[in-house]
Amino acid sequence: MNRRIAGIALLALGMAAGAWFHFTRVTPEGRTAAVRVAAGEASAPNPNDFGPELTPPKIPDRLPQFSLEDRSGKTVPIASFAGKSLIINFWATWCAPCRSEIPLLETLQAEWAGRGASVVGIAVDHRDEVLEFADRFKIGYPLLIGEQDALDAAASFGVASPVFPFTVFTDRRGEVVALFIGELHKPQAELILSQVQQLNDGQIELPAARHAITTGLSALHSST
Repeated sequence: MNRRIAGIALLALGMAAGAWFHFTRVTPEGRTAAVRVAAGEASAPNPNDFGPELTPPKIPDRLPQFSLEDRSGKTVPIASFAGKSLIINFWATWCAPCRSEIPLLETLQAEWAGRGASVVGIAVDHRDEVLEFADRFKIGYPLLIGEQDALDAAASFGVASPVFPFTVFTDRRGEVVALFIGELHKPQAELILSQVQQLNDGQIELPAARHAITTGLSALHSST
């Protein structure tokens, strides 16, 4: 996997006709790396799956509805997390940037659970491999698991040709606030979650939150 693509895709400034999307493709080595997987595959991609460009996703305004199995095999609808702000992380066991994110996701779950937020990991991979991996690394936040059905869930967020990892942030009303493609780091997560919290507290409106995230992530990228 000697060719990597990376990017940040997020909902941006709202306009009179509705929200539009700002997309920036960035390639800082080792910072926001992401890997592409072909639709319909749940195992590691081969080099032919990689491409030089990342198409901006058509991000939905609200959290799409889908169901996937949890670790016990029970089918869990994403709607069961209603009323919480969600940090939905799409990942796979073979994906190195995905594995690097796990300690941060554990930290976010611990720090934000008391503020009505929850991390939900969506593993797009073979079930037995995910269970073994989750047990070995003692992943404590909720996990949902699937192969084609998880790829379909990814596509419902506009990521039709998935790159992993990517993370979706919603507010407690189920509005999609931002979608971050690539390895997430704490400064980006804290920036986005601070805007989500202000939304939940009624301090700002969604267009202002999206604009603040757009400009804030650009500033963070420029400083690295």
